Amino acid sequence: MMKLHKYQAAIEWTGNLGTGTDNYRNYSRDYEVKVENKRIVEGSSDPSFRGDSSRYNPEELLLASIASCHLLWYLHLCADNGVIVESYTDRATGTMKELTNGSGHFTEVVLHPIVTVNNEAMLTAAMELHVKANAMCFIANSVKFPVRHQAEIKVK
Repeated sequence: MMKLHKYQAAIEWTGNLGTGTDNYRNYSRDYEVKVENKRIVEGSSDPSFRGDSSRYNPEELLLASIASCHLLWYLHLCADNGVIVESYTDRATGTMKELTNGSGHFTEVVLHPIVTVNNEAMLTAAMELHVKANAMCFIANSVKFPVRHQAEIKVK
């Protein structure tokens, strides 16, 4: 039976510098992401689009969503398959193509997980489970560009 899960997030623009959007250069791109009973995430646009580099931009949050979804599926699959993960880090990269009309789209995201497993007998399964995690990830299944991974597996 199919289950439906619903999520809510509120966005509030905090960048009115006094004159609203009367001119493209007269407002800040700052906003806040609010989810009930959770810490506020401060966002802005990429500095290339007049944003604040000290805040998360939507492109970074997209990469973080894909990478964290992959991580969580990977850990689940490892636990189910007897692969003991000792540590996991990732450095996700993405390429966005900006079009001449100002719009754009991501062309790919590549995950670079570095995983340490408990013993050498787990190496093959640890590598193979990245493929399954990629196929199971809700976020990767929801985007229209390829999500690839280049994993490195180490032994403790």
